[in-house]
Amino acid sequence: MSRSPLSAVSSDTTPTVACPQCGTPVAWSAERSPHRPFCSKRCRLIDLGDWLEERHQIPGEPGQPDIDSLPEGLEPEGDDRL
Repeated sequence: MSRSPLSAVSSDTTPTVACPQCGTPVAWSAERSPHRPFCSKRCRLIDLGDWLEERHQIPGEPGQPDIDSLPEGLEPEGDDRL
């Protein structure tokens, strides 16, 4: 009988993931790992700093959204708000 790849989800074992910052195994449980998916507050803050320093980016074209693709009544915010 073959084991399901989802057996950890349905068993008593807590699944683990690798910390995105340092790679340490982290139990996917709020009680055991309050900073998940990070292993610690330190790794979580390092990652936040990387986003703030723009070392991480979401792929896509920078710039304003296409006005024609916005729902009716919505316009992009700009400097003319003041």
